[in-house]
Amino acid sequence: MAASTVIILILIGLVAGIFSGLIGIGGALIIIHMDQYSAQGTSLAIMLPPIGLLAAYNYFKAGALNLQYAMIIAAAFFVGGYLGSKFAIAIPVYLLRKIFAIVLIAIAIKMLWSK
Repeated sequence: MAASTVIILILIGLVAGIFSGLIGIGGALIIIHMDQYSAQGTSLAIMLPPIGLLAAYNYFKAGALNLQYAMIIAAAFFVGGYLGSKFAIAIPVYLLRKIFAIVLIAIAIKMLWSK
């Protein structure tokens, strides 16, 4: 594997991990009865077993999983998640909610205008 590919995979993992740790992408949208920090932390914890293990296993069995890429991205995601969560906990909740809302709006606009 080329060094440039490894660098790209690491960057993908770091950015995804940072966003996941920062705004708890996923279940935090559903866990609205908790405070922002708790919703994000709980969301991250509940996604690990069902998504990370069983879904990946199904893709692996179907031959639709690049394990080498996944391991590199996962390692960087691990670090990015740690960094993102450290940053999220250190900023005021009102600012965290604004960042969360901006990311959701940006994703919605992208989805709206894509084919």
